[in-house]
Amino acid sequence: MKIPQFVLASASVARRRLLQTVGIEPIVCPSDFDESQIQLNEPEELVKTLAQCKAETVISQFPSALVMGCDSVLAIGNDIYGKPADAQEAIARWQFMQGNFGDLYTGHILIDTTKNQTVVKCQVTRVYFAKMSDRAIQAYVATGEPLQCAGAFALEGFGSLFVEKIAGCHSNVIGLSLPLLRQMIAELGYEVTDFWK
Repeated sequence: MKIPQFVLASASVARRRLLQTVGIEPIVCPSDFDESQIQLNEPEELVKTLAQCKAETVISQFPSALVMGCDSVLAIGNDIYGKPADAQEAIARWQFMQGNFGDLYTGHILIDTTKNQTVVKCQVTRVYFAKMSDRAIQAYVATGEPLQCAGAFALEGFGSLFVEKIAGCHSNVIGLSLPLLRQMIAELGYEVTDFWK
């Protein structure tokens, strides 16, 4: 069986690093999909739809590939948060999040362009945030890291200092659930080890 190329339809450095950590060297092809086109109020449907739209914008370039799309949001109560628009929004968000918890949803899609098959799944991880002073919040936002991330924090960066604990898949919070990826690859008839370089 010929093993297709593995394509990541995302500019996320964190997602690429996660794949590299487990031996997959993806072809990175950012989708540049305009996420503002999709307005959904249910976090699981939102991230699945956005992941699918991202992957579908690049599949025509890869006739023999597994194309992966992902999208993450943080839900606290009935509110859904993606990347903050600016530092002021990030500060306000952290003032609300600190001492609270949220659910990090990541939608995953794998499209096998060789077999014309698709698997779509969502992983949810609960994140508990530390209590923080206004000074710590402002210092964290000043690093610029929160502006690059859904939920305004990066578990693999400075943000790890301000996460008390997580319940569920650790890598999901970074942007891609590795256990879910293994299951999705198996559903398409491959072993994850087939993609090791």
